[in-house]
Amino acid sequence: MRAAKGLKQLLTIPLSALLLAAPARAIVTAGTPTALRSETDGDAEADRQAVSREIERFRSSSISISQAMAIAEARHAGATTADVSFDGAAGVPVYRVKTLHNDRIWRHTINAATGELVGGEAALPLAELDRDDRSNLAALGAIRHRLADAVRVAEHAASGRAISGGLIRERGRLNFAIVVISGDDLKEVILEPPGARAK
Repeated sequence: MRAAKGLKQLLTIPLSALLLAAPARAIVTAGTPTALRSETDGDAEADRQAVSREIERFRSSSISISQAMAIAEARHAGATTADVSFDGAAGVPVYRVKTLHNDRIWRHTINAATGELVGGEAALPLAELDRDDRSNLAALGAIRHRLADAVRVAEHAASGRAISGGLIRERGRLNFAIVVISGDDLKEVILEPPGARAK
């Protein structure tokens, strides 16, 4: 979920003033985050319309991203969310949530209108992931802050509702990247949790 090139930095704020348990700082950028862009080099107008449809379906959903994460985490005591995204392209809008628990990544699909689990859940052993993904997930397990904390802070910092969130690593630092819908704008909020630097 990296920010697109040329995005304008809107603000950098110390988050200790926003939320005591929050990650250390936030960088908010505006534009269409890469996570919501088309994978093809197609027509810019078609891409804009696809993003607009996705946003409208998200706005009509009664379950928030925080609720979807809580539902997925409740499936396994002690699980923590590693990645979450809204998917409005399917017949029924859903959240796709990946949680980390007992050396496995669990994949859950949560109905965005009812909060019900759609289909079953699938597990992938961490040993089957590449080294970088295993390293990021090990760092996630070692830090005090969770993606749910980052979502709360990002929604406050960008004055909107989060539509996706996950982990990125840049220059040896593990960050949370949260995409927030604020009015008619999409904003990407990057949060660096304390203690997340690579060793």
